[in-house]
Amino acid sequence: MKDLICDEFQNVVGDLLIRHRSILDILSKLSESSCRVNRAVAKSVTDCGCLSIEANKLQLPDQIDSFEELKQYLDSHLKGHICPNCEEVINNELGKLLFYAAALCNTLDISLYDVFIKEYKKASTLGIFNLT
Repeated sequence: MKDLICDEFQNVVGDLLIRHRSILDILSKLSESSCRVNRAVAKSVTDCGCLSIEANKLQLPDQIDSFEELKQYLDSHLKGHICPNCEEVINNELGKLLFYAAALCNTLDISLYDVFIKEYKKASTLGIFNLT
């Protein structure tokens, strides 16, 4: 069922994408969408204030015995809770990002579902060795 939803999304994107069918248009719109996601998150900090960023140098002890122990020292640097308005804006921008990712897949004749599955298998198989 999940592959059908992903395939159907990709089909709908193919049907709707009229103005930006050129690979150059798709690439630039994908890049713009990524920037808009970043901007929406930044505005939740700088404009709304529902989130704040408190970052400093990562301090790790000399001896860490496991990946689970390492996780205790890692931090997202994000404080607060996203408000409903900011969440809606970020969701919309992420949706556009997915739209143009699906458009790129269509143009290159790649299955978006296959991309998800391949990445999932790589992440689940490699585990901590797939750190990015």
